[in-house]
Amino acid sequence: MTPAPELIAFIEKQSWTFAKTMPQWPHEYLVRKDVDEESFIALVEHIRAHGVSGSFYKMELTFYYFEGWVYWTMGNPVEETTIINRCLKENTYEYRLKMGNLPK
Repeated sequence: MTPAPELIAFIEKQSWTFAKTMPQWPHEYLVRKDVDEESFIALVEHIRAHGVSGSFYKMELTFYYFEGWVYWTMGNPVEETTIINRCLKENTYEYRLKMGNLPK
């Protein structure tokens, strides 16, 4: 399901931070305290409601695919969720596993 226009606007206007600590897994993130609280919660809930189950190695997570990006959280309850992550589809674990190019 496509996000509501206000969620798309929220996603597009953010300054996503590149995760420097995991260069082998290129992705970006948002920190809850740095963005609009209501929009952050709405995006977390959208990811959880409309995402699909997938894995990152042995960890099961919910991934939401939208316009070439994949969004996820670490699965904590919404009130405890502090980070939303995203990466390009080709940087997901499942895609890289399928293509045979997991990091060493």
